[in-house]
Amino acid sequence: MRPALARLAREADWPDHARLDALAADLGRMPRTRSGRRIRFVPPAPRGAQGENYELRVNARGEVATRPRNWHDLFNALAWCLFPRTKASLNAIHASEIPLHRDRRGPARDLLTIFDEGGALVASSDPELIALIRACRWRTLFWTERERLLNGLRIVVCGHAVLEQALMPWPGITCKALLVPVEETLLHAPAEALTEVLDAAAAAWFDAYARSSSPRDLAALPVFGFPGWSEGSARPEFYADARYFRPQPRARMARDR
Repeated sequence: MRPALARLAREADWPDHARLDALAADLGRMPRTRSGRRIRFVPPAPRGAQGENYELRVNARGEVATRPRNWHDLFNALAWCLFPRTKASLNAIHASEIPLHRDRRGPARDLLTIFDEGGALVASSDPELIALIRACRWRTLFWTERERLLNGLRIVVCGHAVLEQALMPWPGITCKALLVPVEETLLHAPAEALTEVLDAAAAAWFDAYARSSSPRDLAALPVFGFPGWSEGSARPEFYADARYFRPQPRARMARDR
């Protein structure tokens, strides 16, 4: 997300819809829906108007309703620019599920929405670090194995609601994370290369598993425990606060045995 924000920070005013359209090209990504429509950022329907369903509008015409001067919608636009395959996958599954459930969202769309709003992609070359995340062993992960963590794991936040929350960071911000095994060399490659690989991996996972999975299949990850992401991370007692670093739920402990 930093390369996109850095480009926008150099500009004098908030990006309008045309600037957001151009940003994808500037970043070398041209997002399209699975229906083949080029993504365009457009004004939302007038307040009170009977508007078309958001996801169906995106799928049918490539139009992403984006409110002006709105952080939530700006981060959504940036997610389209940086994670085009994942966003296209989420949208296509939404569009196929909506006619099946009418007024209900259904379990697949619950999963998609939670990831779209609060998702993160975790890349790691170390299976033991991934196991610590699954087991919610936060002090071990973030403190005891800190050096190993810094060398063998990267977190890429893509959920636009979480990115908005991070404007005022606090330790309780938690992402629903998809865990992606990668080669160690990729962890030290340019951020753009890692993002592209994770984008493809996430899209493939949702294509294959979204209709048979639930939000519980994503790891709950307190991202501000990562070393250096908050002031508290410099102290071991920070990770003893169970309000933020919660133990593994009993139901999952039984399921994982």
